[in-house]
Amino acid sequence: MHDSILVVCRANLCRSPMAEVVLRACAPAMGVNRVGSAGVWASSRPEAMDARARAALERRKYSVPAKWKSRRVSRDDLADWELILAADQEVLKALQALWPDAPPQRLRLFLDHVPGHQGQDVPDPYYSSAAGFEQALDLIERAVVALGRA
Repeated sequence: MHDSILVVCRANLCRSPMAEVVLRACAPAMGVNRVGSAGVWASSRPEAMDARARAALERRKYSVPAKWKSRRVSRDDLADWELILAADQEVLKALQALWPDAPPQRLRLFLDHVPGHQGQDVPDPYYSSAAGFEQALDLIERAVVALGRA
C-alpha cells in the first residue's frame, strides 16, 4: 500500500474533499499514514467544502472537519505525496503537464483501481443535484475499497 495519497479534482470543493474524507476514515486499516486533497484550478483563496458534498458525507456518517479548506495543487506536491490520484482525465492531463517527468505509477486516475472502471472519470457533481453527489460518493467509496485491496 501507499504511505501517502493525494486526491486532486478541479477546484477542490467536491470530489477530492469527499475522497479525502473517505480515505481518511479508511486510512488506518489500509496502512496509509497521510491523506490529502487539492485542486488544479482551485482558488488562491481557500474555500469551504461544497455544502452538498458535506451533506452527502454526513448522511453516510463520515466525520467531516469543521474547518476544512480547499487548496491549489503545487509543484512541491509530487515530492510530498507517494500516490496522486486525479478525479478525471482533464485533471490527470493537467497534473502530467505540471510534472512531465513523473513516473506514470505515481499519477493515476482515482477509478483506475476499480475493476470495470479503469480509465473512467468520477463525474463532477458541482452542476448537478444532490443525486450527483451521491453517485460521486458511491464511486469514491468503491475506489477506496479497491485501493485497500491493492
